[in-house]
Amino acid sequence: MGNIDKVLAFNRAFVASKGYEKHLTDKFPDKKLAVLSCMDTRLSVLLQEALGLNNGDAKIIKNAGAVIPTPWDSAMRSIIVAVYELGVEEIMVVAHTTCGACHMSFGHFREEMLRRGIPEEELRRTDIDLDSWLEGFHDTEKSVRDTVGAITGHPLIPKDLVVRGFIIDSATGELTEVK
Repeated sequence: MGNIDKVLAFNRAFVASKGYEKHLTDKFPDKKLAVLSCMDTRLSVLLQEALGLNNGDAKIIKNAGAVIPTPWDSAMRSIIVAVYELGVEEIMVVAHTTCGACHMSFGHFREEMLRRGIPEEELRRTDIDLDSWLEGFHDTEKSVRDTVGAITGHPLIPKDLVVRGFIIDSATGELTEVK
């Protein structure tokens, strides 16, 4: 049995036992907070616990590196929806220590893509610069500042929105604010 099948079996038992009842809430974040963070598995539970967030407290938006690489990407779209549709008034950008996105590059992915059967011509696309699109960052603090700036400088973001940046320790959950 594969992992997805195991997840599905667990889900059927979870629903049958009404395990969901303790998580019932509505779509509006109680704390009027959104958190943009990395998708790293170490943060799956640690992030919310270290921030003292319960289910329903905040909108959690995750991607590789907790970045906004372009003004019109899905993370920025989610933030705009959170602000205008869901009443978010504050945003935390939370990167983390020892992030894999800190050293990622298209050069690395390219070899893996070729090995897994992606045709060379797909890697020479002209409609997107894969070098830039798959480039990580090399300075976590700078990345957090850049992401905060991408949010606050976006033409569709109101000037009264509070946006602050942090780095969370991947092991302890300790937050350090990035100024």
